[in-house]
Amino acid sequence: MKSPNTAMPVTTQDDFKEYNITQTLGIVSGNTVRTRHIGNDILAVLRTIVGGEIPEYTKMLTESRQQAVERMLKQARDLGADGVVGVRFVTASVLTGASEILAYGTAVKLARKA
Repeated sequence: MKSPNTAMPVTTQDDFKEYNITQTLGIVSGNTVRTRHIGNDILAVLRTIVGGEIPEYTKMLTESRQQAVERMLKQARDLGADGVVGVRFVTASVLTGASEILAYGTAVKLARKA
């Protein structure tokens, strides 16, 4: 997976097929906490009656994941990383109506395989 705003390789795997990991720089993470919008909640309640996807929440969570990843990648760049391996996502409820999305992984230095 390549981040939309960077050429830094990112994967959920422990390594890259085309690169050797030459140095492990440490854990990097990025998070965001978002609250629900009352207008979206009203639409969501109405959608639960007829069923189906709640696109307002899908959009909010997609944006949250993207922001968390970008923050994680900034931390990796600040360490001088060439890539991030072992990326994971965690979601937690912070308070009623607010959730955190955390992206984390291991920042690494890479060398292209011959």
